[in-house]
Amino acid sequence: MSTYLINHLRIPGGVPNEQGLTYLEQVEATVVPFGGRWLAQGAPDVVKEGSWDGAVVLMEFPDRDAAEGWYASEAYQHILPLRVGSSISDLVFIDQLPDEFTVKGFAGDVRAALNAAAA
Repeated sequence: MSTYLINHLRIPGGVPNEQGLTYLEQVEATVVPFGGRWLAQGAPDVVKEGSWDGAVVLMEFPDRDAAEGWYASEAYQHILPLRVGSSISDLVFIDQLPDEFTVKGFAGDVRAALNAAAA
């Protein structure tokens, strides 16, 4: 089951500095051995609700082990300070939902848990 990386990325001044550019030039080589790939990257064209300052990076890994392995890898840890020192990031991993998932079913599970807690 795929694992996704979502990074809400803000670059002070809006343009990558030398550290940020060096990170961008090197990061892809750290991702490839773990089967990661970029699905989307950039500032949103339209914000439908709320506000969105910065850009988004959306990546896919084959599974959680691959995503965690990449992040912990020596190659990525070597360049990580370049990103951390030149940007502000909120970075998360989230796993793909199972095929049988429905939002209605999720709501039913929450309702059942609330009812059980109230009983």
